[in-house]
Amino acid sequence: MLAALEGVLDGRDAPLAPVPADLREIELLTTALRIGEEIDDDIALVVSTSGTTGTPKGAMLTPAALIASASASHDRLGGPGTWLLALPAHHIAGVQVLVRSVLAGTVPVEMDVSAGFDVAELPTAIAELGSGRRYASLVATQLAKALLDPAATAALAELDAVLLGGGPAPRPVLEGAASAGVRVVRTYGSSETSGGCVYDGVPLDGVEVRLEDGAEPGEGRIVIGGATLAKGYRNPPDPDPFAEPGWFRTDDLGTVDESGRLRVLGRIDEAISTGGLTVMPAPVEAVLARHPAVADCAVFG
Repeated sequence: MLAALEGVLDGRDAPLAPVPADLREIELLTTALRIGEEIDDDIALVVSTSGTTGTPKGAMLTPAALIASASASHDRLGGPGTWLLALPAHHIAGVQVLVRSVLAGTVPVEMDVSAGFDVAELPTAIAELGSGRRYASLVATQLAKALLDPAATAALAELDAVLLGGGPAPRPVLEGAASAGVRVVRTYGSSETSGGCVYDGVPLDGVEVRLEDGAEPGEGRIVIGGATLAKGYRNPPDPDPFAEPGWFRTDDLGTVDESGRLRVLGRIDEAISTGGLTVMPAPVEAVLARHPAVADCAVFG
């Protein structure tokens, strides 16, 4: 995969469509993403994404967008380094670990997560990263599991940064990581934005964020533009979130504070109307989760 990425990033090879090993998914994606059919010359990757529809659409990513994302990530983190690949390589977060590695001229250390995330393997994998700057990209469930293992926690604390994406992270997990000395960088983004494009609420260089007016003052739909944006969908829905040139309308609701820091409140379709107000479940869940008697919680209505 690393060699194939090098070929599409410099424009030598035909576009790639990373897919999982599951034969049923391969058949579905081959049809939905029109693999083998004509595609624009400036496309490097078509990364599957379904959003809320469940139908694969395929974000068409150019070399420029992928490189802009990887370069901006390294700039924000303090420089290029060696990466731990602990996520599926056909997901955008895994793809970006590989793209960053290509740009850095390093070879990532891969963990086999086909049968699940085994924290017992984490210390050895991190040790194999060698010297210099070292990074990992995880999701919240992986981090939570690792924090229960002292050896895995100590290994993560040796890294320069752990990017955390794939959705909101419970406050106890973030607090546990901080107390253990693990530098967590919360990321927000999607396949449509070449992966995480907002780190700890601050857009990466070259990324623009604006809000469309929402039901409550100061809140709105998150709309993203800039250098990391996909060219569009291979299988676009109607209405198309890319309809406005240079912008992508997400399905997420957020706020932006006076310093320009983005806070993601949740998905718009999860909003609950009650007592004349619009309430997002995620902030309520976050407050409930802080109570020592609450192990887990979910808010719906």
